[in-house]
Amino acid sequence: MSILVRKILFYFGLNINRIVKKDVLFAFLSSIQPVTISMPLIRIGGQGDGGYLLPDDLVGVNVCFSPGVANVSDFEKELVRRGIRCYCADGSVDGSHLHNEPGIYFTQKNLGITNSQEVMTLDSWVVSFEPQMQDMILQMDIECGEYGVLVDTSNETLLRFRILVVEFHNIHAWTNAQELKYIKLIFEKLLKNFDVVHVHPNNCDFNLRFANIEIPGALEITFLRKDRFLPSVGRVYDFPHDLDRPNVPTKPDPRLNIFDPIRR
Repeated sequence: MSILVRKILFYFGLNINRIVKKDVLFAFLSSIQPVTISMPLIRIGGQGDGGYLLPDDLVGVNVCFSPGVANVSDFEKELVRRGIRCYCADGSVDGSHLHNEPGIYFTQKNLGITNSQEVMTLDSWVVSFEPQMQDMILQMDIECGEYGVLVDTSNETLLRFRILVVEFHNIHAWTNAQELKYIKLIFEKLLKNFDVVHVHPNNCDFNLRFANIEIPGALEITFLRKDRFLPSVGRVYDFPHDLDRPNVPTKPDPRLNIFDPIRR
């Protein structure tokens, strides 16, 4: 069944899949609620789509890997201005907008779980360009491919990144019990070594009403490796952040109340 059909069914409350119990979903959402950290967040990139909030912990970071660059590269260009070289990849564009950008290296391949002429794994991509570098940034926006890539990528490779910025798509499917089991395994893998420090909904899609919360279609989630700050017991409840901006400027940011305990 196509994603479009599923969304239409969701919209009219006719989801044919098994709906997750709300307590199970709320417990999972609590596990990915951003933690408070002592360092501030900064915005890297443009004021719309392609801009992300990162912890102000870039000293010693020299490399970023950015799959799914498409034709928007404000994020990568700003990192280069900060002295951070960027490796970009996307099989859907020719990368011509990056060819004359010093410090940006483009590969016309998609990220996936195999290696071929059109696809490469994150493990193989990283080791081919930076076999030794530590404390890097990963910024990944690959239109639902993020789930398979995160399952496939070794912990050894993931630990070489200080900061992860991942756009998770099709969040509406998290209300399906079988889908959520798979999603939980991915986040359990990440949360062993990283904490969520920021969440921002992409307003390109509609909100799905579930119980008393509104679930966006996509979430931009920023992770920071646990060794970069003291363990935090605090959680972030105030959304949006002052530096957040709508991905689609002509539309307001959707409400983000998925971490609001009152609504549960």
